[in-house]
Amino acid sequence: MALAIRDTLFLRAFSFIKIPLLYAAGVSVVSLDSESCVVRLPFKRINKNHLNSMYFGALCIGADAAGGLIAAKLLRNLKGAKGSLIFKDFQARFLKRPEGDTFFTCREGLKISEAVEKSRQTGERVDLPVPVVATVPSLFGEEPVAEFVLTLSLKVKQG
Repeated sequence: MALAIRDTLFLRAFSFIKIPLLYAAGVSVVSLDSESCVVRLPFKRINKNHLNSMYFGALCIGADAAGGLIAAKLLRNLKGAKGSLIFKDFQARFLKRPEGDTFFTCREGLKISEAVEKSRQTGERVDLPVPVVATVPSLFGEEPVAEFVLTLSLKVKQG
C-alpha cells in the first residue's frame, strides 16, 4: 500500500508539471510492480460525458497511465542513462458503459523491461504493443468495459 501511495504521489507531481490533463482526471496508482500496473480513474464530473458514463477521452487517459507507468518507472531508475517514452498509436474497443470508478490493468511489465534493456544495449528506439484492459468492478466485476492496445515507443541514451 505504501508503494502505491508513493507511486501515486510521483504520478500526481509529474502530471501536475508535465501533463495537466492527466492530473485533472485524478488517476491514482492501485498497484505497480515489475510485472503489472493497475490505476484507478474516479467516476467524477470532470471524467463524465453527457450520458453520465465515463467520457471516452477520460478512458484514454486511464489507458495511457496504465500502459506508460511501468516504462516510466523503469526509465526513471536507470543508472548512467536517460530514457524517454511516447505512444505512437492507440487502438480502443469500448464494450460497456463505464458508470463507476474504472480500473486499468497492464500486465506487460516483463516485455516492457525487455524493451528497455534492448534499447539500452542498442541505443535504438524500441516499439512495443501494450494491451490495457479497463474494468468497473463495482458494476461488472472483472468483465472488461474497454480494451486498448497502445504502441509504446521508448529510447534509452547513455549518460
